[in-house]
Amino acid sequence: MTFDDQEYLRRYPFIERVLISSDEIQKRVRQLGNEISIAYQGSQPIFVCILKGAYPFLADLTRCVSVDHEVDFMAVSSYGGATQSTGVVKIEKDLKSNITDRDVILVEDIIDTGLTIAHLIELLQTRAPRSIRVASLLDKKSARKKEVPLHYVGFEIPKEFVIGYGLDYDEKYRNLPFIGVMKA
Repeated sequence: MTFDDQEYLRRYPFIERVLISSDEIQKRVRQLGNEISIAYQGSQPIFVCILKGAYPFLADLTRCVSVDHEVDFMAVSSYGGATQSTGVVKIEKDLKSNITDRDVILVEDIIDTGLTIAHLIELLQTRAPRSIRVASLLDKKSARKKEVPLHYVGFEIPKEFVIGYGLDYDEKYRNLPFIGVMKA
């Protein structure tokens, strides 16, 4: 754990513990970037960042990818201010890019129930991409209600509510450099 991680813990007493340190995150993101670079040799994938939580992951990940690529954004809502997904997916911002015959990498912060990402995959498949793969920093398999294909996963985590590195609680704590567990 870095000094910064420890400093945040002192400032935010509601954090029970650091689940994944900033150092661990950066190491794993570099590994994922290398995997994607190898898999997409000769291709120019488009990374589709699911806002808001995935933006730090996308920024760090794309800096570790050595193949030419594009980036676009979608904003979806399925939490409605709660700590668990409602399962109702609302598209708040759609893609600007045409993904027909393109290799798409959906970039998510966390996959828990699987309902949101399943809905997005189904929606984007109607736009005739060459391929759709999912890169998620976190995988909370124990919360899964719908199985979805995950191709690039940073970490599998237990069924706990986590914050930091883009993940929020009521739009706060995205700035934490680590993944932390909130006190109950």
